[in-house]
Amino acid sequence: MQTTRAKLEVGGQLAIDGGKPVRSSLLPYGRQTIAEDDIAAVVRVLRSDWLTTGPAVTEFEQAFAAVTGAESAVSVSSGTAALHAMMHALRIGPGDEVIVPTMTFAGTANAVRFAGGQPVFADVDAATLLIDPDSVAARIGPRTRAIVAVDYAGQPCDYDALSDIAQDKGLALLSDACHSLGASYRGNPVGCLTAMTVFSFHPVKAITTAEGGMVTVSDNGLADRLRAFRNHCMNADHQIRAANGTWAYEIAELGWNYRLNDMQCALGLSQLGKLPEFIGKRQALAGRYDELLADVPGVTPLAVLAERTHAYHLYVVQLDLDALTVDRGAVFAALRAEGIGVNVHYLPVHRQPLYRDARGSCPVAEAAYERMLSLPIFPTMTMTDVEDVVTALRKVLYAYRR
Repeated sequence: MQTTRAKLEVGGQLAIDGGKPVRSSLLPYGRQTIAEDDIAAVVRVLRSDWLTTGPAVTEFEQAFAAVTGAESAVSVSSGTAALHAMMHALRIGPGDEVIVPTMTFAGTANAVRFAGGQPVFADVDAATLLIDPDSVAARIGPRTRAIVAVDYAGQPCDYDALSDIAQDKGLALLSDACHSLGASYRGNPVGCLTAMTVFSFHPVKAITTAEGGMVTVSDNGLADRLRAFRNHCMNADHQIRAANGTWAYEIAELGWNYRLNDMQCALGLSQLGKLPEFIGKRQALAGRYDELLADVPGVTPLAVLAERTHAYHLYVVQLDLDALTVDRGAVFAALRAEGIGVNVHYLPVHRQPLYRDARGSCPVAEAAYERMLSLPIFPTMTMTDVEDVVTALRKVLYAYRR
């Protein structure tokens, strides 16, 4: 441990100023974990009769529903497609408002607009950056139809408080769990906590299908609407038509081509079996960060609330800019020069040019954005990698101290 502590206290000239970097190659903030059995699963599908709308899709959906405790699961081509399909299933349309947190990826809000509705942005809690129930309650109006809770960074929201608000106002409570697959809230897995929950399988997420998404549902009627929507709103897909020996189908609503193919589903099914291992590794890495950052002045990790397990899609810290001579942008650039692939998640969506006309303000999210950094975290990282990140962070913050 003495060697580790000595390493973590190294100073010296910053790499951005010509000094030696902590790492010779960039450590990314996230990346996929693909093994030979994942590759073999995809190859088996390539050698089969079905490349899309085949049995691997059904197998993946059924296994995913079992893992998340949901009644049904419907696969789609991306997390954004899942959000869009969720809005369609709820029949969101022109004149409807949906409350979303501003601290999220833009797809959460964009999907409301895809359906013709209007996103209304709620602020977040300062310690966790999760949607603030008080801010939600203050933004409910006569046109509000739904609330979308976003499990930012992988930590479940306060679903009890949000459920109370939704039930009191007669609103649908939905979940964007694109960060939180493998997490739980009061002993229940994310995926069965609201009427519909969406997930993403982008390469940096808990499991990957390269691109892809899923909606878990508690109502089979909603599942039927989701399945139709992903396939042009046809009333029979190719597999059903083949089984029935017919070419006929009907389209009564406008749908999209949002299908997830069998190759992707085979990869997803293989990855799903490794989910506990992947989440366990993320949690161990986060625990090491917590330990090492405890005595680093000017850096505060996000708070973790009681009665939750955290999936740690992201490990986000906030900087004490009053203790530094530079802004977050300078710290970001210096860390990248040290070989640490930090990132920023996210510019509050209401500050995007697309949403300049959004009503209200979100001062907590705006203040957090100026101070936040996402540190690298993914299952194949090592504890030595974590020590490199903290070494670089110490080095940069020491150089820029007041």
